[in-house]
Amino acid sequence: MAWLVVALITVAGVLGRPAEAAPRAELWPRWQAHDPASGATIDHQAWGEFLARYVATGADGINRVDYAAVTPADRARLDADLERLAAVAISGYSRPEQMAYWINLYNALTVQIVLAHYPVDSIRDIDISPGLFSNGPWGKKVITVEGEPLSLDDIEHRILRPIWRDPRVHYALNCAALGCPDLQPRPFGAATLGPQLDEAARGFVNHPRGVAIDDGELEVSSIYHWFMEDFGKDDRDVIAHLEAYAAPDLARQLHGFASIDDHAYDWRLNDARRN
Repeated sequence: MAWLVVALITVAGVLGRPAEAAPRAELWPRWQAHDPASGATIDHQAWGEFLARYVATGADGINRVDYAAVTPADRARLDADLERLAAVAISGYSRPEQMAYWINLYNALTVQIVLAHYPVDSIRDIDISPGLFSNGPWGKKVITVEGEPLSLDDIEHRILRPIWRDPRVHYALNCAALGCPDLQPRPFGAATLGPQLDEAARGFVNHPRGVAIDDGELEVSSIYHWFMEDFGKDDRDVIAHLEAYAAPDLARQLHGFASIDDHAYDWRLNDARRN
């Protein structure tokens, strides 16, 4: 049986994460509570100041983080802001405020985790998740909100995806990889969620890491493979989704495809000083 254990470990290492079977959206009922009548807002100014200072678009059109330049003082401010957000009684807010909160929280936590382990070549190298075959930080409980310890996977797959059922969530969350949709240069806000999500979708779909057509073959981001259930039931549904956000020329090309030929993803860190 020893050879089987070795083989399984090898396969796990090659596949990485999310691998071929990404986590499914499974609702955590605890987080369905909300107050549609609430007019209370959540301040994301500190996160916005961090983004303005350290996020910039690279020559390849991908937003990158200058992790090496983050000062001890700004790391402390980020930590303090996350402590403040953890203390928010989020169940008493409206749905738009909640969505913006969870997106910003996820992205800020991801940056905090990378900074705590920097320098690394890929976020998958931060092996802090529990489990023998775990890879990366996504399964580790990294924050407590309303008394509930939460992981990045909890926020994405048990809160955001199943509650809102909006495929644009994938364009809002950043996993610190070059293949991921951009870390946006400003926080998401409840009053601007729709336009911000659409802008993020257009930015990714119209970049080669989202959609590439070469020699008559259609290659898309692995996001559309891992999370196809969020975009539809088959390749045709994914292509229709892509057409909705594609620039006119790309949309015309996509219209000629009935299936997807391949998918790819770049797990290198979205580091301003590398790659």
